[in-house]
Amino acid sequence: MQLPDEQFSAGHIPTELYQRCPPGTDPKSIVLVQEAPRSYKGPILLTLVITAGTVLVLLVIAFVVQIIAASIIAVLSASCGLSYTFSRAKRGSSSARVVKGRSRSRRRAPVRSRPVRPRSRNRK
Repeated sequence: MQLPDEQFSAGHIPTELYQRCPPGTDPKSIVLVQEAPRSYKGPILLTLVITAGTVLVLLVIAFVVQIIAASIIAVLSASCGLSYTFSRAKRGSSSARVVKGRSRSRRRAPVRSRPVRPRSRNRK
């Protein structure tokens, strides 16, 4: 029995506590109460719940803002004739624009050939 916990579980009273007992106290009637070790389960669970709640609240706020913005655009387009559209640029050779009767296509940069070096320079 070297550890204090083992002494307490065996019923031994440390001398510091025994000397503080009032005179005439029966050592067999003394009950030692130990404090339970701290549990970290509660604070960890509380932190996770707070984090999840914050993320959930932010997602709900983003969703509500998106709905409000969409409804404002719908009301403005219906009442004022204002419209808002998303358009993506078309890529490829098949998408040529017609401007004043002419077709306009992309011009490619000319391909330049690299100068050929003699073989004697490449070898060292």
